Amino acid sequence: MTQFLASALIVGAGIAGSWLLRCAWADRERERPDFRLAGWGILVGALLASAVWIGPMLGLAYALTLLPVGSLLVVVHGATRRAARESRRARLAPAPLDGTSRAWRGWLKALLAGPLGMLAAMGLAFCYAAWAPGAIQTRLLIAALLVPALWGVAMTWTLADQRIVRATAVLGGTTILGFGLAFLGGIA
Repeated sequence: MTQFLASALIVGAGIAGSWLLRCAWADRERERPDFRLAGWGILVGALLASAVWIGPMLGLAYALTLLPVGSLLVVVHGATRRAARESRRARLAPAPLDGTSRAWRGWLKALLAGPLGMLAAMGLAFCYAAWAPGAIQTRLLIAALLVPALWGVAMTWTLADQRIVRATAVLGGTTILGFGLAFLGGIA
């Protein structure tokens, strides 16, 4: 019964955090840092609370599995509402990208998304393997499974972002921070 209650609370936290993030990002005219902070706070808080309440390994596994389920429910609900709304009115053409397309920008973004995105994903996975609780075999397995997922996130974000300098700074900083923290975790 306790695990069912914990699972329901984690899914509820995933719904609440994702809904707040969706509200924060829905209005592109006005920034909502309070909603963003609250949304991320709920998601990270649920992750930490499940690790404390259920246990470090099982709690993290529950949270990493069930928080995305809550987020998916928010996405599906929004997609259903959007489809119903679009069926009532004509669909508008998407806004054009800022500026003209340049071949060098495409090549540079591909280089950022590929190799630098992979290095950032590996840095975060090594950091997880060095600092997470549990047996070393489990940490290495989870870190190995994190690399392709994090690399996919890095590639998607880099290719969707129009600012090359920002993408370079974030990916480079994440790489340095991830490998640096992993190195410090290996020393301790």
